[in-house]
Amino acid sequence: MANKMRLRVATPENVKFDDDIEMVIMRCISGDMGILPYHEATSAILDYGVLRILSDTSERRMAVFGGIAQVRNNTVTLIANEAHWPEDIDVELVEAERERLANRAQEDLDDMELQRDQILMRRNLVQMEVSDYTVINKSE
Repeated sequence: MANKMRLRVATPENVKFDDDIEMVIMRCISGDMGILPYHEATSAILDYGVLRILSDTSERRMAVFGGIAQVRNNTVTLIANEAHWPEDIDVELVEAERERLANRAQEDLDDMELQRDQILMRRNLVQMEVSDYTVINKSE
């Protein structure tokens, strides 16, 4: 049996994941961070990105939108502002939002509107990337 650690992912609404895993890769504001069992204690600020959860012969991915991560006592705790599994993402809605943002990019926007739209587009791209994934089974 491989070494394991506990991963807990929570949002203000609910707990999205709470189980033993072999590795997690998370997008932080300083770049991607991979955590293996018995990692030293640390904390990080989460960015918009894909959370990769590797366990046994499978990999799951989740869209995470900001928050904090703490690694301590062989447990990784993520408190995310928002997090979504692929099956929770409405691809048609995300695609419609992408088109709307692309059309708005042609307009003369003030700096605040432009920054807001850039953040929404980053969010949109993360959702599209994650929506393409289901559980990846490495044993096949």
